[in-house]
Amino acid sequence: MGAGSAPAAPNRSPLRPSVVNSFPTDRHGLVHRSIAVRCGYTDAQLAGAVASGELVRITRGVFAHRAERTPEQCHRLMGIATGSPEGSTVVSHQSAATMHRLAMLRPQLRRIHLTVGVGVKAHRTAVRHEHEAHLADHEVTTVDGVLVTSLERTAVDVARTTSMGFAGALAVLDSALRMGADRSVMAEMLLTPRRGVGQARRALHHADGNAENPGESWSRAQMIDAGLPPARLQHEFLSATGALIARTDFDWAELLVGEFDGMVKYQKHLRPGETPFDAMRREKDREDALRRAGIMVIRWTWNDLERGRVVPVIRDWLLRLRLVAA
Repeated sequence: MGAGSAPAAPNRSPLRPSVVNSFPTDRHGLVHRSIAVRCGYTDAQLAGAVASGELVRITRGVFAHRAERTPEQCHRLMGIATGSPEGSTVVSHQSAATMHRLAMLRPQLRRIHLTVGVGVKAHRTAVRHEHEAHLADHEVTTVDGVLVTSLERTAVDVARTTSMGFAGALAVLDSALRMGADRSVMAEMLLTPRRGVGQARRALHHADGNAENPGESWSRAQMIDAGLPPARLQHEFLSATGALIARTDFDWAELLVGEFDGMVKYQKHLRPGETPFDAMRREKDREDALRRAGIMVIRWTWNDLERGRVVPVIRDWLLRLRLVAA
């Protein structure tokens, strides 16, 4: 089993009645047509539940009760519904990443990705993408009762094939390291020449588990591409008395701090009893404390990353603070 991967789980547990309309569900909340029909429900009832919005279709013959889910959570259910606890087909690539809960930069989740053995004819449809490859025993594990590629193999496969290039590769490898993946194991996997291996090798060289989300990884990718001096990640600034002033996303020489999506990030994590206004005031107090300590604070958002505005602002302040030569 790969480092950081979930422990092996038994085969899907016996079905139990769902509270809503008593459609039989498995332990993941999935409604399987074959089981529902055996329990006396009809295809018309299932179709009616889909039409009314009570159920959503996960994949052919598998449904779930409607709920607020992210695209990654929906795709994870698709992986569970499609995968198998045994056999030669393994959930892989971006689909395995959702099973491991790896963070990715703008993943494409329309298709379920599976790896089949060498010599098995791989197929590709609008909703299913099969990859033909040999997987060693240590490159396969079990998550939620289905076979998936290991944490390291999954991160490497996504890094090689992401449509977001170096930034996408860096994001998934940063996430893998945060989750405890073994860097040396991933490096060994990248010794074999394959499509995208150069991109993945470069990203692994720069990967850092201290980057906390894909936005920070994309920020770092742009800085690296621009040749900016590397920033320190997640540094804690303390007052003269040792009290915590702030833990920052990026800093250069304790003179310049960079924060990705700062205000939105803090508003998403309100403390008990706080309002969004309280969070804004808390963030302003934090920034004021850094500035009183002689530290300049700059911020950027997803929109700034998309429009290429981050690097020029950082470079300008590095020049002003004489942290780089003109």
